[in-house]
Amino acid sequence: MGALGLSVLLVAGCAATDGTQGGGDKGAAAAVARAAAKAEQAVSLRYRMTGRTPEEGRVTAEAAIGTEPPAMSLKSTVLGGPDRGTGEYRLVGGVLYVGSDEAGEGGKHWVRFGAPGSSPKGLKVDTGTAADKVRANPSHESGFLGAADDLKQAGTETVGGVRTTHYTGTATLDAIRASYEDDGTAVRQRTEKSLAQYEKLGVDELTMDLWTDAGDRTRQLRTRGTGRHGELDLTITFLDFGKPVTVQAPPASDTLDLAGELKKNR
Repeated sequence: MGALGLSVLLVAGCAATDGTQGGGDKGAAAAVARAAAKAEQAVSLRYRMTGRTPEEGRVTAEAAIGTEPPAMSLKSTVLGGPDRGTGEYRLVGGVLYVGSDEAGEGGKHWVRFGAPGSSPKGLKVDTGTAADKVRANPSHESGFLGAADDLKQAGTETVGGVRTTHYTGTATLDAIRASYEDDGTAVRQRTEKSLAQYEKLGVDELTMDLWTDAGDRTRQLRTRGTGRHGELDLTITFLDFGKPVTVQAPPASDTLDLAGELKKNR
């Protein structure tokens, strides 16, 4: 599902830099580093995304991520083109479900993959990768802005009723990659996976706008670039933090259990 592919790209995430790599305003760089570090803290949250990508065109998404107990819902919609439609991930009770607005085998809209990281015998699907990404905090990519040579504070604005400080700057993917070269292996690997997704779109430079609140939380993040097939322009707005998140499993009557189907077909 193209709609889900986009959203998984967005939540690939990576950890914070130390805020000293770029050549921009040092005060702004320090603020960006604090926001990226804040994103490393586990917290329940909700967010909304709007914009367009070079491949899918106009898209929207909404998500809720809970930490206690772990739960997640990520629903995204491609509004036009061959991939038009809505797809959704749900992580409930350690089980990953993938759904679509178009019915699949047996007229069902959902597939139950089982526990993340496992694949039903005979099926080559790594559900762990998808589950790890959709559980991540998409504000992690705010750390990319620290690599911008022109990083600066752009004023103060109200986002979702919250007073925020606005930072902006542009960085090449090579500069972002270089800004993480002294970090640990796990951080660099996550960074590389995230940057690789932009490279697949043909994007080699990102212009980013970041809005942070008084507690150094990212309240909004806009990412722009130009790919092989057009414009990338995505805005993620964070609606709340720390509130309980409840995610319901899809109806069993509308869900295909892959493990069960494979057993029946042996």
